[in-house]
Amino acid sequence: MVWSQKWPEVCRLKINMGKIIGIANQKGGVGKTTTAINLAASLAALDKKTLLVDADPQANSTSGLGFDPQEMRSSVYEAMVESADARSIILKTEIEFLSLLPSHIDLVGAEVEMINIDKREDRMKQALSAIKDDFDYIIIDCSPSLGLITVNALTAADSVIIPVQCEFFALEGLGKLLSTIRIIQSRLNPALSIEGILLTMYDSRLRLSNQVVEEVRQHFQNMVFETIIPRNIKLSESPSFGLPAIMHDSDSKGSIAYLNLAREIVVRNTGS
Repeated sequence: MVWSQKWPEVCRLKINMGKIIGIANQKGGVGKTTTAINLAASLAALDKKTLLVDADPQANSTSGLGFDPQEMRSSVYEAMVESADARSIILKTEIEFLSLLPSHIDLVGAEVEMINIDKREDRMKQALSAIKDDFDYIIIDCSPSLGLITVNALTAADSVIIPVQCEFFALEGLGKLLSTIRIIQSRLNPALSIEGILLTMYDSRLRLSNQVVEEVRQHFQNMVFETIIPRNIKLSESPSFGLPAIMHDSDSKGSIAYLNLAREIVVRNTGS
């Protein structure tokens, strides 16, 4: 496979606070929500004030932090569709520096309801603009599609992390996502950049996993994070306890990997 396109710029901006990072891939099963939850928790563990925005109607990030989506009286839906104050919807989690803007199944109808709203692609950006400087990092768990909700997330974001699983068809659909990012850059968010491509579900025992790592690094070079997320049972089972892996088992390989990813992102953005 030959990748000859010019990819969106990799983010190397130094920031002090308020950076919004989307976690996006329209391909399911790549570790997107696992990354959103555990990266947000790891940044909080590094004493970075962090907000996790659950922008997926499945609300897995919400339940993965121990909240029942069915009990949410207000969610990101109200913030986007009804212009509710996002600050009043934010929930505190068990981790000191981690907060959550929850999701609800109602979000599935948001795309239809926003059709006739002026500047509908900016609704999430408007919702987050008032709270952006309350946090060091805002992590958005995007829905597994390239629909209006994901477009909203990428319009609001400063950068995007793309999880890519170390399995067959790893690069499937990646070109379409990168094309979408370029369109959003040109029409809606010129400042959007790629924070990095994150290799997930890595199993060092498998030749295929190592081949995928080599292929992705060859094609995308410095766009790829140094940190690789391994296959790890603690990462898989921690959502059933309503906890990020770092609280479920801080010594697990998965927890350590996401903590390393958080450190890598902090160094990229602050230089320290």
